[in-house]
Amino acid sequence: MLRRLFAFLLIGVLVATVLARGATALLAHGRIYTDPTDVSPRKAAIVFGAGVRNGQPSAVLYDRVAAAVALYEAGAVDKLLMSGDNRFANYNEPAVMRQTALRLGVPDADIVLDFAGRSTYETCYRARDIFGVRDVVLVTQRYHLDRAIFTCNALGLDAIGYPADRRGYRNMTWFQIRELGATLNAFLQLFVTHPQPVLGEPLPIE
Repeated sequence: MLRRLFAFLLIGVLVATVLARGATALLAHGRIYTDPTDVSPRKAAIVFGAGVRNGQPSAVLYDRVAAAVALYEAGAVDKLLMSGDNRFANYNEPAVMRQTALRLGVPDADIVLDFAGRSTYETCYRARDIFGVRDVVLVTQRYHLDRAIFTCNALGLDAIGYPADRRGYRNMTWFQIRELGATLNAFLQLFVTHPQPVLGEPLPIE
């Protein structure tokens, strides 16, 4: 009996995961642009955090920042909202992202930092409620874009995507497998649990 119940639960989770992935891909269809000049101008690009080691961006994170800079230089966005994890004193994704963007030629005045973007959900939530943005370009690798676009749009942002894939990445198979569970979790957060991220005083992007 327990084995049968476990099998039904496992099948249910697998079906739900496939449906969730299909739904996010359907919503993202037609909202992903690979040429910065095809992107109609928007207020900001949201750049999602990724790994940092010894104060340096991982290849994944560097390419996200570099892709956002390409959008900025093409005039597709006015500001770069760097959102990442800074919950520990010795780990600061937004600061590393800022330094990378500065080295690539973006003026400091056009870089905005979100130090509490610990997940895709929290980044989108805080972009809306803290930074006051509504029309955005999301910059991340292609495997993550469908979920990011779905999450931000479900939270009331008008979001399109620009992929940051500029090379092959190690552990990409693991990232793609992990994304299955992360997509199902996104549905739970958006429609069931509604967690509230760390908030504070509004800091609208001018």
